[in-house]
Amino acid sequence: MSPVITITLPPPPFCEREALRYAGCGTAEEETRQAILACYTAIQDELIYKVCYRELPVKITGQVCDFDTFSVTSQNLADTLAGCNAILLMAATVGVGLDRYIARFGRISPSRALLFQAIGTERIEALCDAFCQQYSQQNQVGLRPRFSPGYGDLPLETQRQIFALLDCPRQLGLCLNDSLLMSPSKSVTAIVGITAQSVTEHHKCKRCQNTACPFRSNV
Repeated sequence: MSPVITITLPPPPFCEREALRYAGCGTAEEETRQAILACYTAIQDELIYKVCYRELPVKITGQVCDFDTFSVTSQNLADTLAGCNAILLMAATVGVGLDRYIARFGRISPSRALLFQAIGTERIEALCDAFCQQYSQQNQVGLRPRFSPGYGDLPLETQRQIFALLDCPRQLGLCLNDSLLMSPSKSVTAIVGITAQSVTEHHKCKRCQNTACPFRSNV
């Protein structure tokens, strides 16, 4: 089995439009745009951009995805990984700084807390996209969209296996509580199919059929 690799990436470019979308502001007024930029400026130096990952083989039999060290039953994941012989098991975080800001402004300014929440979501998604792009280019492979525990019919309980195999507490300072929630909260774990094709699809919205989702990305 391949070792766990942990890397720190440079900050991806901040996408104001995506952050506003996560905040539920499809068409934002100038005041809202300036507010979210001010929030990002306040937090940017406290963010980290860390990812840990390892490669695992995969064998698909019906709805069962066997990764050699563990297996899960998920038709949605099986469909996403169809044709793949290997996966990336990954975890990523932008650190605990955002959680402190969200908690602080949740008490004194809920609207600002919402903006920090949106920034955190934009940052972790941007980090995951940047990592997948880098891995794809360095290894000259294609990647399927990320698939996370709790998405579709993949059990949230899969978090336990991922945390154990990646040693997330030691590698990233990432913890999992009894309710299977992660801390820091702006963190992601995912299974990513590796293909021989050069095309890489970063975002799970590419394959999701819920076109009415308010958080759907225009990909």
